[in-house]
Amino acid sequence: MQQYLNPGRFIDSDHPAVIDFAETHRGAERDPRAQAVSLYYAVREAVRYNPYTFSRDPATLRGSYALAARESYCVPKATLLAGCARHCGIPARIGLADVRNHLSTPRLLELLRSDVFAMHGYTELYLNDRWVKATPAFNQGLCALFDVAPLEFDGRHDSVFHPFNRQGAKLMEYITDHGQFADVPEAFFFEHLEKCYPHLFGDMQGDLSRA
Repeated sequence: MQQYLNPGRFIDSDHPAVIDFAETHRGAERDPRAQAVSLYYAVREAVRYNPYTFSRDPATLRGSYALAARESYCVPKATLLAGCARHCGIPARIGLADVRNHLSTPRLLELLRSDVFAMHGYTELYLNDRWVKATPAFNQGLCALFDVAPLEFDGRHDSVFHPFNRQGAKLMEYITDHGQFADVPEAFFFEHLEKCYPHLFGDMQGDLSRA
């Protein structure tokens, strides 16, 4: 369990900015579950979700990077939540999965040439003797644009993407679960993305906004 409490390269729980953010938003209660819930909502709202911030630079996977940029995609937001939790003594790790997104924007579908979002990242927190999934990716403002209820988290039940939006249309479905990791598996992460989107890796040198 110690590996899920120690600072990692990307889950940089020892970074001063992550420490300050965790201390500010962990809340006054000593209960780890209450602190985890408070941190979840803080990360969800403090860092705006933006898939076009993806970059091949490994440094952008760090939680501290997402915090400094104030916008990021699911994986850095997940590492930020994990880092905050570890600072507070809550074991945390990152999970990766491929999901099909039925409500993507035309721009992103054209860019990816697919409705499959590979390597979607979420956080797992060890609370009350079990691992619980938390997905802090979509902030409330973005959910309103897509008519999707923002994901809630109570520290007891898994918080993953809803399969339908408020109108009953399909939203997200999980295709492949790659498992959970003590830190982002850099080589596996980028190799799988390149396999799924070879045209992007052939064209881009930096982030998706340039593709």
